[in-house]
Amino acid sequence: MKQTTGIILVFCSVPDLETGRALADLLLKAKAAACVSILPGVESHYVWQGKREQAEERLLIIKATGSNYPRIEELLISNHPYECPEIVEVPAGRVAPKYRAWLQIDEG
Repeated sequence: MKQTTGIILVFCSVPDLETGRALADLLLKAKAAACVSILPGVESHYVWQGKREQAEERLLIIKATGSNYPRIEELLISNHPYECPEIVEVPAGRVAPKYRAWLQIDEG
């Protein structure tokens, strides 16, 4: 798999605010992410093990550098309560220069 360079966003749904906060704390302490936003009110509809499901969730938007994606993925898989957590990386096409510099502060 090709490693992304530059700034990325990683989306990850979680079952509740407490889980979101715990994962955000873990990612920040590990310096794998510069910022984690926790959005409320996500209603997910999906098929799991052949059965249609619906769940109220929170969505994490993790802002980081592409070089940190492997650590983010590893930390989420190891600490997420879901058997198959959503972990989706999206490269950021354009990022304001000051914000880009701040996100890359730990790459220095």
